[in-house]
This record gives sequence, C-alpha cells and structure tokens, in this order.
Amino acid sequence: MASNTSKTARASVRAGQAGQGGALSVLGEFKYVIPLNGGKHAYVRNLTNGRTAHLRTDSEAFIEEIRVLAAAGHATKIRAELVGLNAAHPGDGWDATEKRLVEAGVFEA
Repeated sequence: MASNTSKTARASVRAGQAGQGGALSVLGEFKYVIPLNGGKHAYVRNLTNGRTAHLRTDSEAFIEEIRVLAAAGHATKIRAELVGLNAAHPGDGWDATEKRLVEAGVFEA
C-alpha cells in the first residue's frame, strides 16, 4: 500500500507524538503555509494527519485545509503566518488570501 507522505515525514510526526498521550509537541519553528509560485500555490502542512498538500491558494481545497487546521486550534498561528507572508512578499496576494479565508469564516471560533 503506497502512502502520499514520505518515510521521513511520517517518522517525524510519530517522534513528535511519542509519549505525549495523543498531544502533539513541536519544537522550534513550524510553518503551516509554504508559499510557491508567487503566492498562487502553497504547501499546507497539516499536523493533525501528517500530510502536506500542494494547493492553489484561491481554491476551495485550500480553504478547507486551513479550516481543518483552524478547528484543531492553529488559527492564530496560521493567521500570523499569512500576515508575515504578506509583509515579506507584498505583491503575492497574501492579503487577498487571508481576506478570502476570513470571508469563508475559517478563523471564527
């Protein structure tokens, strides 16, 4: 049976979860959104399932992936990342991406 995640990624997630009683502990800086192609695409790293999805930032799939992470308690960090991406790459449309997520109600409790 093939898997969409690498052995290294799966091992990293398992190591982070070991001995935590189901809680996830991540040391250091973890980026949820990795920008690609001038902000048109991004890798979205999902700690809840250990997968990394390659998505268009204007797609419904992107909104749903961020919604899953926000529901798992990562909304504040993701929103801060989007603000940081907009500051670092002002012409890539990260402000519009954040606005679409807000309009979709992704960050609401």
